[in-house]
Formats: sequence, structure tokens, C-alpha cells
Amino acid sequence: MLALPNNTVISLTFLLTGIPGLEDVHIWISIPFCCLYTIALSGNSMILYIIITKQSLHEPMYYFLFMLSLTDMCLSITTLPTTLSVFWFNSREISLDSCISQLFFIHFFTIMESSVLLAMSFDRFIAICDPLRYVTIITPSRIIQFGLMMVVRGSLVMTPVLLLLKRLSFCNNNILSHSYCYHPDVIKHSCSNTRVNSIYGLVAIFLTFGLDAPLIVLSYVLIINSLFNIASPQERHKAFSTCISHIGAISVFYIPLICLSSVHRWSHKAPPYVHTMMSNAFLLLPPVLNPIIYSVKTKQIRKVIFNTF
Repeated sequence: MLALPNNTVISLTFLLTGIPGLEDVHIWISIPFCCLYTIALSGNSMILYIIITKQSLHEPMYYFLFMLSLTDMCLSITTLPTTLSVFWFNSREISLDSCISQLFFIHFFTIMESSVLLAMSFDRFIAICDPLRYVTIITPSRIIQFGLMMVVRGSLVMTPVLLLLKRLSFCNNNILSHSYCYHPDVIKHSCSNTRVNSIYGLVAIFLTFGLDAPLIVLSYVLIINSLFNIASPQERHKAFSTCISHIGAISVFYIPLICLSSVHRWSHKAPPYVHTMMSNAFLLLPPVLNPIIYSVKTKQIRKVIFNTF
């Protein structure tokens, strides 16, 4: 705590929260969390290893899957230390700078994942709607450009968030709703005027998820329209089957994200465990389920995994 001359108290620490009301059994609750983190890290590591080592998977579709798995793994690593510290050791205190740093990377990798899903939808759109030009449009150099653009966009969107947060003062008892730092959760504990932060938060959402989600929907509208022009039902099924895994990845990412954002903005009277459940689903479901979805639904990935083991 830092006392200023005008008797304003600025808090330099926050207190993280596990599952409210179940603090006595946090050590037992940590077991499924450890299992989920293990599945997320090992599953995504396996996908990365397979794509790197198998020459047959050096194709645009799998390069984008590589980006998705890398982003999921980084997102899991960002939240793992604080989450397990809370459950294992009841170590709830986190400094302001550490909190802001964690907040930055959580939102940065979330934006990255949304960007990768958009790039994957563009890849499927070109593959199905304009297959003859696919090789000339989705080239390795263009995929690298896509990756750099994703990193630049995430950095440009999140840098003002850091600057706006650093100017705030945090007073009283700063108990966060989650076992990690989340932007809407942090700014509501400020005793400064957070109007600019809230406005920019909405602008950032519009510039990222607000653009990505409609473009993903539009790409699938065009894909479905193109599939209706395919005469053979077998060809339709074969073409659309390449999109099933991507649709699953979109669902496990956007549904928890929308639910968590809705809870933070409109359900202020919701029980604390609702916030906890939504936050954990938002951060754990995509990294855990994406490797499973692609391993089960993608024939080439499944075949390589069977051959490897």
C-alpha cells in the first residue's frame, strides 16, 4: 500500500480468488485442474511435434493448426502459475505489475487465437470456393505474413491497455474474482475514473472479436453457398468434412468468451461461482479440447498419432 499526501491510498497488490466457498477443499479441486493443464500442454505439444516432424503435414492447413496449438499452449502457461498457486498453497497475493503483465498476455493470446481462427476460416474458404488458386494464394510466405500481422495487431491493441491501467489508482480491498488477472475484473477495483478504460475496452473488443466473428460467419456462409453448387452429395460431404474441426475450435473458443463477457458486464448480481466457472471454461476449454477435436476429426493427424504410438 502507498499513502499519498491527500490521504488517498493506492494499492499495489491484488488478491486472487479460487472457488468461493470451497477454500477448504482447494487441494482436492486442484487435481482436475492439474489434469486439464496436463492434457492442454501435452496435447498441444504433441500437435506441434507431429506437424514439425512429419513432412506430409507441411501444408497451409496444418501451419495454421500449428499456430493455434502454440497459442493455446502459451495461454495455458500464462494462467497456470497463479491458478495452481491459489489451489495448492493459498498464495493469493499478486503485485500490480505482475497482474498487469499477466493480464496483457492473457488478452494478447486470446486475440491471437481469434486471429488464427479467422485465418483458418479464410484458408477453408479459398480451399473450397477457389481450389484452383489455393496453392498460389495460400503460400508459405503469405502464412508468415499472416502470423506477423496477428502479432502486430495483438500488440497494438493491448499496448494502450497497459498505459491506461498504469495511470489508475487501486484502493481498498482488491479481491479479484478469478485466479488470474482479467481486464474488466481489474478496472472495477480502481478508485480512479475508469471511463476511458471502459470505452477503450469496448473499442478493442470491436477491433478484434467484433471483426473476426462476423468475418468467420461470412466465410462459412460463402462456403455453404459454394457447397450447394456442388452436384455430388459425396463431394459436398468430403469438402465440408474438412471444416468440422475448425467449427469445433470456433465453438469452444467463442461460446465461453461470450458467456464470460456477458457475466462481467451484465450479471453483477450473479453468484461468485458463476464468474469462476465461466473464467475457467474460457481459459481451459480451448487448449484442452482443440487437440482432441483435431486428433479425432482430422484423418491425417489421427493417422500420424496412431503410427507414432
